[in-house]
Amino acid sequence: MQTFLIAPSGYGVGLTSVSLGLVRALERRGLKVGFFKPVAQPHPGDAGPERSSALIARTHHLTPPEPLPLAQVERRLGDGQLDELQEDILGRLQQLENGHDVLIVEGLVPSPQVGYAVRFNGQLARSLNADVILVSTPAEESLEELRDRLDIQARLFSAGQDSPVAGVILNKVRPGPLAERLCQPEPLGKALRLLGCVPWREALNTPRTSDIADLLGARLVNAGDYRQRRVQHTLLCAAGVPSLLAQFRPGSLLVTPGDRHDVILAAALASRNGMPLAGLLLCSALPADAQVLEQCRPAMADGLPVLAVDRTPEETLRELERLNREIPLDDLERAEQISDYVASHLDHAWLTRRCGTPREPRLSPPAFRYRLVKRAQAANRRIVLPEGSEPRTVQAAAICQRRGIARCVLLAKPEEVQAVARAQGLELPAGLEILDPEAIRERYVEPMVELRRHKGLSAPAARAQLEDNVVLGTLMLALDEVDGLVSGAVHTTANTIRPALQLIKTAPGCRLVSSVFFMLLPDQVLVYGDCAVNPDPDAAELADIALQSAASAQAFGISPRVAMISYSTGDSGEGADVEKVREATRLARLARPDLAIDGPLQYDAAAIASVGRQKAPDSPVAGRATVFVFPDLNTGNTTYKAVQRSANCVSVGPMLQGLRKPVNDLSRGALVDDIVFTIALTAIQAGTAAG
Repeated sequence: MQTFLIAPSGYGVGLTSVSLGLVRALERRGLKVGFFKPVAQPHPGDAGPERSSALIARTHHLTPPEPLPLAQVERRLGDGQLDELQEDILGRLQQLENGHDVLIVEGLVPSPQVGYAVRFNGQLARSLNADVILVSTPAEESLEELRDRLDIQARLFSAGQDSPVAGVILNKVRPGPLAERLCQPEPLGKALRLLGCVPWREALNTPRTSDIADLLGARLVNAGDYRQRRVQHTLLCAAGVPSLLAQFRPGSLLVTPGDRHDVILAAALASRNGMPLAGLLLCSALPADAQVLEQCRPAMADGLPVLAVDRTPEETLRELERLNREIPLDDLERAEQISDYVASHLDHAWLTRRCGTPREPRLSPPAFRYRLVKRAQAANRRIVLPEGSEPRTVQAAAICQRRGIARCVLLAKPEEVQAVARAQGLELPAGLEILDPEAIRERYVEPMVELRRHKGLSAPAARAQLEDNVVLGTLMLALDEVDGLVSGAVHTTANTIRPALQLIKTAPGCRLVSSVFFMLLPDQVLVYGDCAVNPDPDAAELADIALQSAASAQAFGISPRVAMISYSTGDSGEGADVEKVREATRLARLARPDLAIDGPLQYDAAAIASVGRQKAPDSPVAGRATVFVFPDLNTGNTTYKAVQRSANCVSVGPMLQGLRKPVNDLSRGALVDDIVFTIALTAIQAGTAAG
């Protein structure tokens, strides 16, 4: 088993961020990763659990052993109990060794109070037989000075032996001549390998409005979206409103005296016009007028946070300078973003060589999302989005275009898309295609009539149907002008599927269209089908859903072990509902004798190994199912939503299956990331079909 000791070169290098990113990078390879921070080093004001361990546990769903308190470690070192201390640490580490491919151990951070950190980390590395990865942040220094400094630090770990330092990760690298030279081959020389160069990114260090409220002890006049909105910059509103308006930007925290009613009303108006301000911070003991606040109610209802403190604006700004920029333990969105960002700047080829092949590859949620994006980028497909001016869709299209996930086509008036982008502070990337439906609709009338001639569709009727952008986008797909379609942010499932059934048709050999959700549980990805389309399939249709779902799982890297879910397991139950599942299982086995499929199985017998061994000991699926096929829509939809909410599980989908070309539906509550991943799914489906 490979062990890495992550050792900082000094204070403030972003050690926790690098640990998050390294775990994410290794998980993407399908490795099972363990994490341990042997010694807790609380920061001033920290009252909760050790920060690195808690963030790793909450972000990556790992269970690190409890770290030793720093005071206890220092007392034992002072008593000359180094050997006993090392044995204690190794004993705790034993909890992680079984079943893991890689262990990440986070070392002590040197500071004026912890001057022994380098010596302690060196002894720890030798005890663990670990490769050391130094983490450093370049100062204002030349490449030669940086190389010399890191070389000295690496030598401190050797203790007269071969150095255990495998390489260096540079974090928070600012733009400039040094950053440019670090892009050269072997910038640190042959002795030190550069394993990662993580550029500074201001957006990853932005606090939430709620963090500001906690720091200041502010009163909540209106909470709004204060736990979601982020403070990109702070604006002291001392000038008149006309000059201030030009400085309002997405993410602005407006600091103003409580009696500046003109600023308060201007902020509310900007918010109502789509400007996502971080919030309004009312200062001094003078309260805002109740009538003015009442006029701001619509903006508050839209999510505008309004805070109040009894300090002056100048005192408030000085207080804000004390803000701890480390990741708060409850800011999982920021921790996820940092994990992905750091992981994307590490040397994956080196990690692959160093860690080898996982003993049993697993598709963790981070690995699934990562592979999803990479496969979509490789597919390079053109995806039409009929809801082209819907704000979440515009954001998702911009992300997909910028990251190369798909070539998106927005069906909307260009001026409407531009207005949405301006309101969100979004810069539309070059190449993002916007088609005005009014300008192109007429040329699709004749092809529409031709495709629906057997139904007697006339030109006026075709023209009327094409007023619906979903129909227009589906026709573009039918004519091979685009490779896939994603809709549903504001349309119903029926609005999305009906045109596809009329114009695209089902794929050869498929009796019906069904759906799957990819359920991203903490330690694995499961497939649920059908939770969105068919209310009460008969046995033959249920068998078809099972085969489609297994094929979808296989296509996305999940080994299909199909459980046909029922309220009873094996021969324990009777009745029409159980018989339907039993017959569907028989039909699916006939069609695919090579497929691991079993049913009827209760959910716990399918999902939990101990229950599966007890209730279905001879089943090839029980206790280890990866594909769950539900007997009807009521059961499937209820189960997926219960799991999603109670387990805080991300669900990707629904992905439609059984169509000749990919069309996918969104939940009307879909987040921007949901839309991005659905576009990626669609691109992969299109690439698979073309291949």
